[in-house]
Amino acid sequence: MVIRAKAPLRVSFAGGGSDVPPFPEIEGGVVLSATIDRYAYGSLRPRNDGRISIESVDFGMALELSCADDLAFDGQLDLVKAAIRRIGQQETRGYDLVLRSTAPPGSGLGSSSTMMVALVALLQEYYRLPLSEYEAAHLAYVIERTDLGIHGGLQDHYAATFGGFNFIEFGERVVVNPLRIRDSIKNELEMNLLLCFTGVTRESANVIADQTARVENKEDGTLVGLRAQKELAVAMKAALLRGEVEEFGALLGEAWIQKKRMSPLISTPHIDETYDVAVTNGALGGKVTGAGGGGYILFYCDFARKHRVTEALTAFGATVTEFSFEPEGVMTWRI
Repeated sequence: MVIRAKAPLRVSFAGGGSDVPPFPEIEGGVVLSATIDRYAYGSLRPRNDGRISIESVDFGMALELSCADDLAFDGQLDLVKAAIRRIGQQETRGYDLVLRSTAPPGSGLGSSSTMMVALVALLQEYYRLPLSEYEAAHLAYVIERTDLGIHGGLQDHYAATFGGFNFIEFGERVVVNPLRIRDSIKNELEMNLLLCFTGVTRESANVIADQTARVENKEDGTLVGLRAQKELAVAMKAALLRGEVEEFGALLGEAWIQKKRMSPLISTPHIDETYDVAVTNGALGGKVTGAGGGGYILFYCDFARKHRVTEALTAFGATVTEFSFEPEGVMTWRI
Protein backbone atom coordinates (compact mmCIF):
# COMPACT_ATOMS: atom_id res chain seq x y z
CA MET A 1 0.00 0.00 0.00
CA VAL A 2 1.22 3.49 -0.89
CA ILE A 3 -0.40 6.81 0.01
CA ARG A 4 -0.12 9.74 -2.41
CA ALA A 5 -0.95 13.43 -2.00
CA LYS A 6 -0.91 16.51 -4.18
CA ALA A 7 -1.70 20.08 -3.15
CA PRO A 8 -2.02 23.00 -5.59
CA LEU A 9 0.13 26.11 -5.49
CA ARG A 10 -1.58 29.50 -5.70
CA VAL A 11 -1.40 32.93 -7.25
CA SER A 12 -2.39 35.77 -4.93
CA PHE A 13 -4.18 38.65 -6.65
CA ALA A 14 -4.55 41.14 -3.79
CA GLY A 15 -4.55 41.34 -0.01
CA GLY A 16 -1.28 39.51 0.57
CA GLY A 17 0.37 40.77 3.74
CA SER A 18 -2.91 41.52 5.48
CA ASP A 19 -2.91 37.84 6.54
CA VAL A 20 0.42 38.20 8.39
CA PRO A 21 0.17 38.65 12.18
CA PRO A 22 -0.24 41.00 13.95
CA PHE A 23 -2.21 42.91 11.27
CA PRO A 24 -5.23 40.55 10.99
CA GLU A 25 -5.71 40.57 14.77
CA ILE A 26 -5.63 44.38 14.79
CA GLU A 27 -7.60 45.34 11.67
CA GLY A 28 -8.63 42.09 9.99
CA GLY A 29 -7.23 40.85 6.70
CA VAL A 30 -8.60 39.65 3.38
CA VAL A 31 -6.89 37.89 0.47
CA LEU A 32 -8.13 37.11 -3.04
CA SER A 33 -6.34 34.13 -4.57
CA ALA A 34 -6.71 31.12 -6.85
CA THR A 35 -4.94 27.77 -7.08
CA ILE A 36 -3.18 26.77 -10.30
CA ASP A 37 -1.88 23.65 -12.04
CA ARG A 38 1.42 23.63 -10.16
CA TYR A 39 1.65 21.20 -7.24
CA ALA A 40 3.45 19.95 -4.18
CA TYR A 41 3.55 16.15 -4.35
CA GLY A 42 4.11 13.59 -1.62
CA SER A 43 4.29 9.82 -1.37
CA LEU A 44 4.30 7.65 1.77
CA ARG A 45 5.17 3.94 1.71
CA PRO A 46 4.85 2.13 5.06
CA ARG A 47 7.69 -0.09 6.31
CA ASN A 48 8.10 -2.30 9.38
CA ASP A 49 11.67 -1.80 10.57
CA GLY A 50 11.20 1.27 12.78
CA ARG A 51 12.94 3.58 10.30
CA ILE A 52 11.76 6.74 8.54
CA SER A 53 13.42 7.76 5.28
CA ILE A 54 12.82 11.20 3.78
CA GLU A 55 13.80 12.31 0.28
CA SER A 56 13.28 15.90 -0.87
CA VAL A 57 13.75 16.15 -4.61
CA ASP A 58 13.61 19.98 -4.49
CA PHE A 59 16.52 20.27 -2.06
CA GLY A 60 18.42 17.24 -3.39
CA MET A 61 18.54 15.86 0.14
CA ALA A 62 17.77 12.53 1.79
CA LEU A 63 17.71 11.44 5.43
CA GLU A 64 17.11 8.17 7.22
CA LEU A 65 16.04 8.32 10.85
CA SER A 66 14.90 5.99 13.59
CA CYS A 67 11.35 6.27 14.86
CA ALA A 68 12.94 6.57 18.29
CA ASP A 69 14.92 9.70 17.33
CA ASP A 70 13.83 13.03 18.80
CA LEU A 71 13.89 14.64 15.30
CA ALA A 72 15.84 17.71 16.41
CA PHE A 73 15.60 20.75 14.16
CA ASP A 74 19.05 21.21 12.63
CA GLY A 75 18.36 22.75 9.22
CA GLN A 76 18.07 19.32 7.57
CA LEU A 77 14.50 18.97 6.21
CA ASP A 78 13.05 20.53 9.36
CA LEU A 79 9.70 21.12 7.60
CA VAL A 80 9.20 17.36 7.38
CA LYS A 81 10.52 16.66 10.87
CA ALA A 82 8.13 19.21 12.34
CA ALA A 83 5.12 17.55 10.68
CA ILE A 84 6.20 14.11 11.93
CA ARG A 85 6.84 15.43 15.46
CA ARG A 86 3.41 17.06 15.62
CA ILE A 87 1.32 14.29 14.01
CA GLY A 88 3.27 11.03 14.26
CA GLN A 89 5.17 11.17 17.56
CA GLN A 90 4.11 7.64 18.54
CA GLU A 91 5.17 6.09 15.22
CA THR A 92 6.97 2.75 15.64
CA ARG A 93 6.68 1.00 12.28
CA GLY A 94 8.24 3.61 9.96
CA TYR A 95 7.74 4.70 6.37
CA ASP A 96 9.42 6.17 3.30
CA LEU A 97 8.54 9.75 2.33
CA VAL A 98 9.31 11.24 -1.09
CA LEU A 99 8.47 14.92 -1.68
CA ARG A 100 8.63 17.09 -4.78
CA SER A 101 7.22 20.42 -5.97
CA THR A 102 6.76 21.82 -9.48
CA ALA A 103 7.93 25.27 -8.34
CA PRO A 104 11.23 26.03 -6.61
CA PRO A 105 11.29 27.08 -2.93
CA GLY A 106 11.17 30.87 -2.71
CA SER A 107 9.13 31.18 -5.91
CA GLY A 108 6.33 33.25 -4.38
CA LEU A 109 3.68 30.64 -5.20
CA GLY A 110 3.39 29.42 -1.62
CA SER A 111 5.50 26.32 -2.25
CA SER A 112 6.75 25.67 1.31
CA SER A 113 3.32 26.10 2.90
CA THR A 114 1.73 24.02 0.15
CA MET A 115 4.26 21.26 0.80
CA MET A 116 3.29 21.41 4.48
CA VAL A 117 -0.36 20.99 3.48
CA ALA A 118 0.57 17.96 1.36
CA LEU A 119 2.57 16.52 4.27
CA VAL A 120 -0.28 17.00 6.73
CA ALA A 121 -2.64 15.35 4.24
CA LEU A 122 -0.32 12.35 3.83
CA LEU A 123 -0.01 11.84 7.57
CA GLN A 124 -3.72 12.50 8.11
CA GLU A 125 -4.53 9.74 5.60
CA TYR A 126 -1.89 7.38 7.03
CA TYR A 127 -3.15 7.75 10.60
CA ARG A 128 -6.79 8.12 9.46
CA LEU A 129 -7.25 11.37 11.42
CA PRO A 130 -10.77 12.87 11.21
CA LEU A 131 -9.73 16.46 10.41
CA SER A 132 -11.96 18.98 8.64
CA GLU A 133 -10.50 21.21 5.91
CA TYR A 134 -10.28 24.10 8.37
CA GLU A 135 -8.57 21.92 11.00
CA ALA A 136 -6.06 20.53 8.50
CA ALA A 137 -5.19 24.01 7.17
CA HIS A 138 -4.81 25.37 10.71
CA LEU A 139 -2.60 22.43 11.69
CA ALA A 140 -0.33 23.04 8.68
CA TYR A 141 -0.12 26.72 9.68
CA VAL A 142 0.73 25.93 13.31
CA ILE A 143 3.48 23.48 12.36
CA GLU A 144 5.18 25.93 10.01
CA ARG A 145 4.66 29.20 11.87
CA THR A 146 4.62 28.14 15.55
CA ASP A 147 6.59 24.90 15.77
CA LEU A 148 9.27 26.00 13.30
CA GLY A 149 8.97 29.74 13.97
CA ILE A 150 9.01 30.68 10.26
CA HIS A 151 7.61 34.17 9.67
CA GLY A 152 4.65 34.29 7.31
CA GLY A 153 0.92 34.53 6.82
CA LEU A 154 -2.04 32.20 6.82
CA GLN A 155 -3.31 32.40 3.25
CA ASP A 156 -1.21 29.68 1.60
CA HIS A 157 -2.28 26.86 3.92
CA TYR A 158 -5.97 27.60 3.35
CA ALA A 159 -5.62 28.17 -0.40
CA ALA A 160 -3.87 24.83 -0.90
CA THR A 161 -6.32 22.97 1.35
CA PHE A 162 -9.54 24.35 -0.17
CA GLY A 163 -8.47 25.01 -3.79
CA GLY A 164 -10.17 27.15 -6.43
CA PHE A 165 -10.91 30.88 -6.37
CA ASN A 166 -11.33 32.11 -2.81
CA PHE A 167 -11.89 35.34 -0.92
CA ILE A 168 -10.38 34.53 2.47
CA GLU A 169 -11.02 36.59 5.62
CA PHE A 170 -8.59 36.66 8.55
CA GLY A 171 -9.37 37.90 12.04
CA GLU A 172 -10.47 36.11 15.18
CA ARG A 173 -11.04 33.16 12.88
CA VAL A 174 -10.41 32.33 9.23
CA VAL A 175 -13.35 32.17 6.83
CA VAL A 176 -12.86 30.83 3.29
CA ASN A 177 -15.44 32.15 0.83
CA PRO A 178 -15.37 30.12 -2.42
CA LEU A 179 -16.16 32.26 -5.48
CA ARG A 180 -18.37 31.05 -8.30
CA ILE A 181 -16.43 32.38 -11.27
CA ARG A 182 -18.00 31.61 -14.64
CA ASP A 183 -16.05 29.21 -16.86
CA SER A 184 -15.89 31.84 -19.60
CA ILE A 185 -14.17 34.25 -17.18
CA LYS A 186 -11.69 31.60 -16.03
CA ASN A 187 -10.89 30.79 -19.65
CA GLU A 188 -10.43 34.47 -20.49
CA LEU A 189 -8.11 34.95 -17.53
CA GLU A 190 -6.03 31.96 -18.59
CA MET A 191 -5.80 33.46 -22.09
CA ASN A 192 -4.62 36.81 -20.72
CA LEU A 193 -2.40 35.94 -17.75
CA LEU A 194 1.31 35.13 -17.74
CA LEU A 195 3.65 33.89 -15.04
CA CYS A 196 7.12 35.38 -15.34
CA PHE A 197 9.92 33.88 -13.27
CA THR A 198 12.48 36.55 -12.40
CA GLY A 199 15.23 33.96 -12.03
CA VAL A 200 15.68 34.90 -8.38
CA THR A 201 14.33 32.96 -5.39
CA ARG A 202 14.28 34.51 -1.95
CA GLU A 203 13.62 33.87 1.73
CA SER A 204 10.12 35.29 2.16
CA ALA A 205 10.59 35.28 5.94
CA ASN A 206 13.08 38.16 5.64
CA VAL A 207 10.62 40.36 3.74
CA ILE A 208 7.78 39.42 6.09
CA ALA A 209 9.88 40.09 9.20
CA ASP A 210 10.57 43.62 7.93
CA GLN A 211 6.89 44.20 7.17
CA THR A 212 5.88 42.86 10.59
CA ALA A 213 8.29 45.19 12.37
CA ARG A 214 6.84 48.13 10.44
CA VAL A 215 3.29 47.14 11.43
CA GLU A 216 4.32 46.84 15.07
CA ASN A 217 5.95 50.29 14.85
CA LYS A 218 2.76 51.64 13.21
CA GLU A 219 4.62 53.04 10.21
CA ASP A 220 2.16 54.98 8.07
CA GLY A 221 3.36 53.76 4.67
CA THR A 222 3.08 50.11 5.60
CA LEU A 223 -0.36 50.49 7.19
CA VAL A 224 -1.69 52.53 4.25
CA GLY A 225 -0.41 49.89 1.84
CA LEU A 226 -2.02 47.05 3.80
CA ARG A 227 -5.36 48.83 4.05
CA ALA A 228 -5.27 49.54 0.32
CA GLN A 229 -4.55 45.84 -0.31
CA LYS A 230 -7.76 44.95 1.49
CA GLU A 231 -9.78 47.45 -0.53
CA LEU A 232 -8.27 46.17 -3.77
CA ALA A 233 -9.06 42.56 -2.86
CA VAL A 234 -12.72 43.54 -2.50
CA ALA A 235 -12.69 45.50 -5.78
CA MET A 236 -10.98 42.68 -7.68
CA LYS A 237 -13.43 40.14 -6.30
CA ALA A 238 -16.29 42.26 -7.65
CA ALA A 239 -14.55 42.58 -11.03
CA LEU A 240 -14.16 38.80 -11.26
CA LEU A 241 -17.75 38.07 -10.31
CA ARG A 242 -19.02 40.66 -12.79
CA GLY A 243 -16.73 39.44 -15.56
CA GLU A 244 -14.85 42.74 -15.89
CA VAL A 245 -11.51 41.20 -16.80
CA GLU A 246 -9.79 44.37 -18.05
CA GLU A 247 -10.75 46.15 -14.84
CA PHE A 248 -9.29 43.16 -12.99
CA GLY A 249 -6.03 43.51 -14.95
CA ALA A 250 -5.74 47.22 -14.18
CA LEU A 251 -6.41 46.59 -10.49
CA LEU A 252 -3.66 43.97 -10.48
CA GLY A 253 -1.22 46.75 -11.33
CA GLU A 254 -2.65 48.97 -8.61
CA ALA A 255 -2.23 46.12 -6.12
CA TRP A 256 1.48 46.06 -6.97
CA ILE A 257 1.83 49.81 -6.41
CA GLN A 258 0.26 49.48 -2.97
CA LYS A 259 2.18 46.31 -2.12
CA LYS A 260 5.50 48.10 -2.60
CA ARG A 261 4.52 50.57 0.12
CA MET A 262 4.51 47.79 2.71
CA SER A 263 8.29 47.25 2.78
CA PRO A 264 11.32 48.49 0.79
CA LEU A 265 12.41 44.84 0.45
CA ILE A 266 9.39 43.87 -1.66
CA SER A 267 10.74 45.17 -4.95
CA THR A 268 14.26 45.22 -6.40
CA PRO A 269 15.82 47.03 -9.37
CA HIS A 270 15.66 43.78 -11.35
CA ILE A 271 11.94 43.31 -10.58
CA ASP A 272 11.25 46.93 -11.53
CA GLU A 273 13.08 46.50 -14.84
CA THR A 274 11.23 43.27 -15.60
CA TYR A 275 7.92 44.98 -14.83
CA ASP A 276 8.77 47.94 -17.08
CA VAL A 277 9.64 45.60 -19.97
CA ALA A 278 6.25 43.89 -19.70
CA VAL A 279 4.23 47.11 -19.45
CA THR A 280 6.15 48.80 -22.29
CA ASN A 281 5.30 45.87 -24.55
CA GLY A 282 1.60 45.71 -23.75
CA ALA A 283 0.93 44.29 -20.27
CA LEU A 284 -1.94 46.09 -18.57
CA GLY A 285 -0.76 45.35 -15.04
CA GLY A 286 0.94 42.83 -12.83
CA LYS A 287 2.35 42.08 -9.39
CA VAL A 288 4.78 39.81 -7.60
CA THR A 289 2.85 36.74 -6.46
CA GLY A 290 4.38 36.30 -3.01
CA ALA A 291 6.06 38.29 -0.28
CA GLY A 292 8.43 39.94 -2.76
CA GLY A 293 12.14 40.22 -3.40
CA GLY A 294 12.04 37.70 -6.25
CA GLY A 295 10.06 34.72 -7.46
CA TYR A 296 7.23 35.03 -9.98
CA ILE A 297 5.47 38.10 -11.36
CA LEU A 298 1.89 37.63 -12.55
CA PHE A 299 1.07 39.80 -15.59
CA TYR A 300 -2.26 40.56 -17.23
CA CYS A 301 -2.09 41.34 -20.96
CA ASP A 302 -4.67 41.09 -23.71
CA PHE A 303 -4.25 37.88 -25.70
CA ALA A 304 -3.50 39.86 -28.89
CA ARG A 305 -0.42 41.36 -27.18
CA LYS A 306 0.53 38.39 -25.04
CA HIS A 307 3.06 36.99 -27.51
CA ARG A 308 4.83 40.35 -27.74
CA VAL A 309 5.08 40.58 -23.95
CA THR A 310 6.39 37.01 -23.85
CA GLU A 311 9.02 37.70 -26.51
CA ALA A 312 10.21 40.88 -24.78
CA LEU A 313 10.45 39.24 -21.35
CA THR A 314 12.26 36.21 -22.80
CA ALA A 315 14.76 38.50 -24.55
CA PHE A 316 15.27 40.25 -21.20
CA GLY A 317 16.26 36.90 -19.67
CA ALA A 318 13.06 36.01 -17.80
CA THR A 319 11.26 32.66 -18.05
CA VAL A 320 7.63 33.01 -19.08
CA THR A 321 4.98 30.31 -18.71
CA GLU A 322 1.23 29.98 -19.02
CA PHE A 323 -0.96 28.10 -16.57
CA SER A 324 -4.47 26.86 -15.88
CA PHE A 325 -6.55 27.22 -12.74
CA GLU A 326 -6.97 24.21 -10.47
CA PRO A 327 -10.46 23.98 -8.93
CA GLU A 328 -9.59 21.27 -6.36
CA GLY A 329 -7.68 21.57 -3.13
CA VAL A 330 -5.32 19.00 -1.59
CA MET A 331 -6.08 15.40 -2.54
CA THR A 332 -4.94 12.06 -1.14
CA TRP A 333 -5.41 8.52 -2.35
CA ARG A 334 -4.17 4.98 -1.67
CA ILE A 335 -2.77 2.51 -4.18
